[in-house]
Amino acid sequence: MGQFVVAGGRPLAGTFAVSGSKNAALPILAATTLVAAPVTLKGVPLGLLDVRHMLAMLRELGVRVATAGPDSVTVDARGPLSPDLPDAYTRTMRASVFLMGPVLARLGRVTVSRPGGCNIGPRPIDLHVKGLAALSVRFADGPGGHIVGEAARLKGAVTYLDFPSVGATENVMMAAVAADGTTVIENAAREPEVVDLAQFLNARGAAVHGAGTDRIWIEGGRTLSGGTYELIPDRIEAGTVAVAAALTGGDVTMSHVIPEHLTPLWRKLSEMGAVVELGSTTVRVSAAGALRAASLRTGPHPGFPTDLQPLMLALMTQARGCSTLVETVFENRLRHALELRRMGANVLTDGRMAVIYGPTPLEGAVVEATDLRAGAALMVAGLAAQGRTTVLGAEMVARGYQDWAQRLQSLGASVTLEP
Repeated sequence: MGQFVVAGGRPLAGTFAVSGSKNAALPILAATTLVAAPVTLKGVPLGLLDVRHMLAMLRELGVRVATAGPDSVTVDARGPLSPDLPDAYTRTMRASVFLMGPVLARLGRVTVSRPGGCNIGPRPIDLHVKGLAALSVRFADGPGGHIVGEAARLKGAVTYLDFPSVGATENVMMAAVAADGTTVIENAAREPEVVDLAQFLNARGAAVHGAGTDRIWIEGGRTLSGGTYELIPDRIEAGTVAVAAALTGGDVTMSHVIPEHLTPLWRKLSEMGAVVELGSTTVRVSAAGALRAASLRTGPHPGFPTDLQPLMLALMTQARGCSTLVETVFENRLRHALELRRMGANVLTDGRMAVIYGPTPLEGAVVEATDLRAGAALMVAGLAAQGRTTVLGAEMVARGYQDWAQRLQSLGASVTLEP
């Protein structure tokens, strides 16, 4: 796809309308296969590569998909569906795993290759398999590295997740909607995207209770109906813009935000010296003075989001003093530290911990987007650097940020996407 070229030294300023949530769109799109009636989703970030790939997967399974506006799509899963998830997408996009639960529920069988995605450490699908197996699904290894799941009839059960995985929680929740009896998910993920999926399912006629807590229970066997649903805003996109405003000494007001979804970020930015003003659906972030060092530890919601950790590491390079950062969710999610060092950052890493000394002047360099959020962090660092920064691997960033160059340009940034 190319590379992003960023010329630094310009504070971001203006207003920014946040897109619909990518991390809510993917499981909700998968959940539409449970509904034998047309469903229209609004607020879908249709420009994202991951969303395009999910829609393409649905089409290959036999689902009818039609765009209904610039950010709306109608999905019709009434026809016969295939249980075989297409390899072309499952091997490259981890979100393909979201289709396991609903396809099993709909057809009683699913075949999937082990999914790919960002290289941020091992993310096995064992939790998904274990959770679905509790609902009487039998799994076996198939040829060519495939996993085959079969169930004559899903049965409600109590399942405990060894880690509060968002994807596993959502997969079991979707399958449980069609199971006989009640399913209980213990140690469930509490992220806002889990709540959004539950609200979508309930709007269609399901009975999902407790979403947003660590214990979710689902009364299965309900018939789901079609209708319209609007996704929540993308809290990670909002957080990215907020950090960019603070890092460049800018002043940006974001609209279409649910502020309580990012409480840990607002508190950390305030602690570091940025000014954060919260409205009901808006957030203004500005930073005119020196930033202060801080300590940060990622964790499952309501902890600090791991997806914003690379952005915060970039911000800490410009904070006065010694900052520390500990990544607890993914063991290989500090690879961007090496790329930031190419730009002059003083960052030391040891396993899952980083120590950052600042402020250190950043200089433009050629760096590589090792994963989606790392790419966004390098672009934001480039906005604060002197000279020109080239971020290789633009396709990584395009997986989670649509029209990113143009939207940053609307805030005064000098960013271009080049072949």
